[in-house]
Amino acid sequence: MYGDNRDELRHAWITAWSKHRENRPLEPLEALIADVVAQHPEYQSLLESSEEETLEQEWSALRGETNPFLHMGLHLALHEQLSTDRPAGIRELHARLAERHGDRHAAEHAMIECLAEALWIAQRDNQAPDEAAYLERLKAL
Repeated sequence: MYGDNRDELRHAWITAWSKHRENRPLEPLEALIADVVAQHPEYQSLLESSEEETLEQEWSALRGETNPFLHMGLHLALHEQLSTDRPAGIRELHARLAERHGDRHAAEHAMIECLAEALWIAQRDNQAPDEAAYLERLKAL
């Protein structure tokens, strides 16, 4: 998306949300970002506050805090997976979960927990994510 520079990534989220709120034209990726932010009103004030403070903010899982950029980024990654149906079958799993939950967003929240775990394991083991294991975890939902 924007490399691995945290400030650049955060700036992209802030810019996309600002352009959305001001009804300015959005690039396709910015439109996806704005859609994810729109589904997370609890994070909108963060993106609307001082950019400098937002860029510097830290969240600690050890303190039970959720990093909003990580959370929304996982939604964005899942949207990409759904659009390409990769890993194969994820689109159908999402549809079934959305029907069961009665809400696409609630289904996504369940799914991004699995995605976060798959990415964490891959990072820990210094290898590519195991798509088969990820799909099995999703099927178990």
